[in-house]
Amino acid sequence: MREIQWEEPFCGEGNACFRIGVDEDGNAYIAVHGQEDRFITDSREALRTMILNIKAGKADHLLR
Repeated sequence: MREIQWEEPFCGEGNACFRIGVDEDGNAYIAVHGQEDRFITDSREALRTMILNIKAGKADHLLR
């Protein structure tokens, strides 16, 4: 069984909270807080790329 190290939740006011986690095998996980047993997973590199792209504004259109 995998051991996922979850970060503290990222929450928006009145919105669901998301959690990001990693395991020792190099996998990354994203889940809704309280539903960590239902996650999406990919490599840490994919998570890194997603975060960098979000920081660069490539997902800003989703916030309109």
